[in-house]
Order: sequence, then structure tokens, then C-alpha cells
Amino acid sequence: MARAPKRWRTPSPHWLFLVPALALLTAILLVPLVNSVYRSVGRSDFTLEHYATLFTDGVTLKVLLRTATTAAMVTLIAFLLGYPYAYVMTRVGPRLRGILLVIVLIPFWTSVMARNFAWIVILQRNGPVHSFLKLFGLDVVLYGSVAGVTVAMSQVLLPFMVLPLFSALSGIDRRLLLAARGLGSHPLKAFWKVYWPLSRGGVVAGLILVFTLSLGFYVTPALLGTPKESLVAQLLGQRTTQLLDFAGAGALGFLVLVITLVLVAWANRFGGTISAIGVVAASRTKDRT
Repeated sequence: MARAPKRWRTPSPHWLFLVPALALLTAILLVPLVNSVYRSVGRSDFTLEHYATLFTDGVTLKVLLRTATTAAMVTLIAFLLGYPYAYVMTRVGPRLRGILLVIVLIPFWTSVMARNFAWIVILQRNGPVHSFLKLFGLDVVLYGSVAGVTVAMSQVLLPFMVLPLFSALSGIDRRLLLAARGLGSHPLKAFWKVYWPLSRGGVVAGLILVFTLSLGFYVTPALLGTPKESLVAQLLGQRTTQLLDFAGAGALGFLVLVITLVLVAWANRFGGTISAIGVVAASRTKDRT
């Protein structure tokens, strides 16, 4: 039996709408990235010397470890504060939910410099935090320390945790918990067996989003931290503006990019395919219910 000839479909013109965005993305992101990688491996002869130096100079690994630890602490704090907050947002009425949402979005409406200078006032010696700790006999100044940077970054990045979580939690049908309770399940067990798995997509989205943003944070560590306890973004700035080591900075930046891509791949592998705002878990939950 003769096969019917293939019919070639006329390409849809809709993809033309992507051309301006792709051109802008190529000009402001891909071209500088390729240029940085090209510098890092040598212009005339191929070499991995700059990458090997990152692991042997005795500074970069310490900064990377400090950055990863700080990012993990920021992510943990944001999760511990953001999950209950997002849960409450799904339980209250529309008016109170709108107020809670406005509170979350306030950092986006405030200047980055204004927020950081406010934290300088709050965390400096004889500031509100220092005065409060002195009441308990603790003469601790958080300004100029990694702890102060962690606190400030947690506040700045908290909305990036709350919004994906709220998107995921709002799509979970609470009748599933009532059904589990009706079958004799303990509230904590019902939460762990029913509610938590359905919210995992939003949790992974928030975790990976906050952690990756923390890896490249610059303004807050630069203003609230010290050069002795710098993070990777400060080290990149120092190598480019002070040492003019563009090749070494390119190697370090590419290494951080690879780490970020690995984390995103892990999130997609173990946390399920997630979007930037974590709405996939919510949509799947709605389909099931």
C-alpha cells in the first residue's frame, strides 16, 4: 500500500514575535557571557590555567564556601518564614489576603539602596538590634558580619520564597486534608502525607530561586559586610575593577554559572518540572481534584 505523501506545514509566523526578545537576550547576556568564557580560556592559546587557579589560590574556595553557606542560611530562613506566611495567605479572606500580599510586595516597591541603608541603621552599633541584644547581656554588632548580611538578604529575598509557595498552596484542595482526618489520620500525619507532597513543587521553586539569587547577590554584602568576609559577587567585582583580572573573573563567573545550572537541573530532576513562579504544582493539583 502506497504511503500518502508528506504535507509540509507552512511555518507559523508567530515565532517572529520572539525575534526582538531573543535579539535583546543575545546582545545583553549571551554575547558578554561568551566573551567572558573566551577570556577565561585564553585569547591566543587554549588554557585552563585560570580555572585551575580558582582551586589553588587559597582564597576562591573559601569565598565560594562562605557564599554557599550564606546562601543556604538565607534560603533556610526564607523557607521557615515564608511557608507559614504563604499558608496563612491561603486560609484568610480576600481582603486580608490582599493586605498580606501587599506586605510581601513592599520590598519590590522600595529602592535597593534605601533598604540596605535602613539595615545599616538597624544593625549598626547602638542601633535597635544592638540595643535589644544588650538587654540580655550580649554585646553583638551584626553590622559588618556575615550574620548581618544573612539577615538583610533574607528580608530582601523573602518575597521570592513566598510567591511560589502561595501559588502552589493556593491550588491544593483542603478537602483532601478533611478526608484524611475523616479516615482517622492525625493532623500532622495528614499534613506530611497529603499536604506536603502537593506543595513540594512550590517549595522546590522557592528554594532554588532564593538560593541561586543569593549566590550572585552583590549590593547587600558590599554595604553590610566587610572585605575580609566577602562573598563571590564581591570577589568578582574586586577582580574586574581593582585587579583588572578579567580572565580570572570570567573563569569564576562561569564556575558560578555552572553551579547554578546544576542546581536548576537537580530541582527539575528531584522536585518535578517547575516554572519560575512554581505554578505547575498548583495546576496539577487542580487537575486531580
